[in-house]
Amino acid sequence: MKITNIRTSTLKAPLKNPFITSLRRVDALEDLVVIIECDDGSVGYGEGAPTPVITGETMGSMIATIEYIKPFIVGLEIEDFNTMLNNIHTPILKNTTAKSALEIALYDLKAKAAKQPLFKMLGGTQTKFKTDITISIGEINKMISDSLDAVKLGYDTLKIKIGDNPQKDVERIAAIHDALDDNIMLRLDANQGWTAKESVTLLHALENQDIIAEFIEQPVAADDIEGLKYIKERVQTPLLADESIFSVKDASRLLEMQAIDYVNIKLAKTAGITQALELADLSKSFGVKCMIGCMLEGPISVAAGVHVASAKADVITMLDLDAVSLLASHPVNTTILFNESEIILSENNGLGVSF
Repeated sequence: MKITNIRTSTLKAPLKNPFITSLRRVDALEDLVVIIECDDGSVGYGEGAPTPVITGETMGSMIATIEYIKPFIVGLEIEDFNTMLNNIHTPILKNTTAKSALEIALYDLKAKAAKQPLFKMLGGTQTKFKTDITISIGEINKMISDSLDAVKLGYDTLKIKIGDNPQKDVERIAAIHDALDDNIMLRLDANQGWTAKESVTLLHALENQDIIAEFIEQPVAADDIEGLKYIKERVQTPLLADESIFSVKDASRLLEMQAIDYVNIKLAKTAGITQALELADLSKSFGVKCMIGCMLEGPISVAAGVHVASAKADVITMLDLDAVSLLASHPVNTTILFNESEIILSENNGLGVSF
């Protein structure tokens, strides 16, 4: 089973509503699809979302990275899997999303060669999952309306985007909290929009109203490691690191400092499945649970995330894999069930997707 070609395509899909955070606004999905072809007709699929404000990558840079790595992969056998993984990561630094798309496609091929769904090849057994859904930043009435609509669709966990206006954020969260039943869990995501001192002040304001979210995600700048520790030592609300963790090394530093409560794993940040699995194992060794999240991605990348969640279900206990549910439509064929908050893996070999 020899790799004969690597090519790219574009996955375009409309969103149901604009996706708005403190960092960006997206009106339609446009992702890069990596297609790896073999001499026996087998095809592996990978995907990555260009997210310049987080990973520093654009569609153009991702395509260039794939073309740069391609000669290091083409001609090798699937049995040379570890060599191919090494050849993705060593010739060029960073470019984590492009590398992730390549890794996903290789893992898809390896599982197909093993005649197993990827989650089983990785040692997983769980097939049914529940994800939260993102509520974009907006005016309070709109955020309340979006939250109520999400609950009607069956979601019992909402991730509330905040961070563009710290003075308004407490009001937004309190209003949403008051509009919902007590059984609805709130996750807060400031996307680096607050300072450490603002974070403590704002979280105290919420906690004084008996509003303690499941967690606050990345309230401060990605490189403000001391700020994370400052917050954790002063609030009741658990703290989850996202943009501060791209690698096992990043996570090790934060976990050793006891600066966070939870780790957010995203394949686009870990440069693929391999390091995502390592990151889950590291977190487990510290007794820290993980969430697996996604960028604004289509079914190929999200499927890979769900397979990883199954493989490490003992430590990945939270899912933020709602991106497919945010799409109005998409051109990917999938045997995985994406039904709003419910995601069910299939027994098909590989990822269970085609494009």
